[in-house]
Amino acid sequence: MDVDDFVFDLPDDLIAQKPAERRDESRLLVMKKSGGVIDHTLFKNLKEHLSPGDRLVLNDSKVIPARLYGEKKSSGIEIEILLLNENEDDFWEVLVNPGRRVKTGTVIDFDGEIEAECQGSTDFGGRKMRFSPAGKLREKLDEFGEMPLPPYIERKPEDPRRYQTIYASEEGSVAAPTAGLHFTERLMDELRDYGIDISFITLHVGLGTFRPVRTEEVEDHDMHSEYYELPRSTAKAIKETRENGNRIVAVGTTVTRTLEGAAGAVKAGAADQGWTDLFIYPGYEFKIIDSLITNFHLPRSTLLMLVSALAGRENILSAYREAIEREYRFYSFGDAMLIL
Repeated sequence: MDVDDFVFDLPDDLIAQKPAERRDESRLLVMKKSGGVIDHTLFKNLKEHLSPGDRLVLNDSKVIPARLYGEKKSSGIEIEILLLNENEDDFWEVLVNPGRRVKTGTVIDFDGEIEAECQGSTDFGGRKMRFSPAGKLREKLDEFGEMPLPPYIERKPEDPRRYQTIYASEEGSVAAPTAGLHFTERLMDELRDYGIDISFITLHVGLGTFRPVRTEEVEDHDMHSEYYELPRSTAKAIKETRENGNRIVAVGTTVTRTLEGAAGAVKAGAADQGWTDLFIYPGYEFKIIDSLITNFHLPRSTLLMLVSALAGRENILSAYREAIEREYRFYSFGDAMLIL
């Protein structure tokens, strides 16, 4: 399958630079998997397209201030570090810029309080870094780190909380699970009162968010692993919802990859945790989710391929064309789509 099959033209002025004034005032395009947009509405009207007994599954991962700026101890050259995965205490996989300046043994200094020593390279072009003193990075992360906004967002939001979901609780992501940014406490209460059930998983968003597809064929792309946790209560609730004939509505591609990657545990109603590198693209047969809430994604991205697997590539590209004609806002701070 050719990666260029997932290309579309998007005017730059439709790339959202800031969130909607109210989270649930963002727009919502509703479409059926069988093809065809069925409604243009606002996100706050979500329940009109759901049924009592349906279950929303959300990702409660919280974005950490993962972008750090330090100096190479031997020369004073500024080095940017993006934290990705903490494999053990104080030992991180990171991206570095400029990478050519950081080799095994290089020490990066952060205001004389924290040091990071490079202990080798990763298989994706990053570095393995050991931070010291022990526990100091976690203690000082809010002081030294910045929110790692995507490169297409040109300036920080006035309120950094707008790049967190209102239910974020488990620290570990380097990018927000953006489909959840549209929810408010009031909307979640309305959904519950209407009979919509809500459950949570955790998947810490990592390198996959930043890594473009550089292969010519979709099948040749390798996904980077991301850590997830599936609570037993969530797995059991999803199992019961499916047995009752109601829909599982994934809020975001991270939830989709977690549930599909842990499909065996979900079907057994059992807890699960680990690392997933599941790559979903057209031809994939979904095992758990029925519907999906998601934002509008980059051309040639694995996220666009995932939604195309659920609704069909032509259907998705047709919906994207309609969204562009109607001037929907795209990407992290943009509007949303509900695929039924």
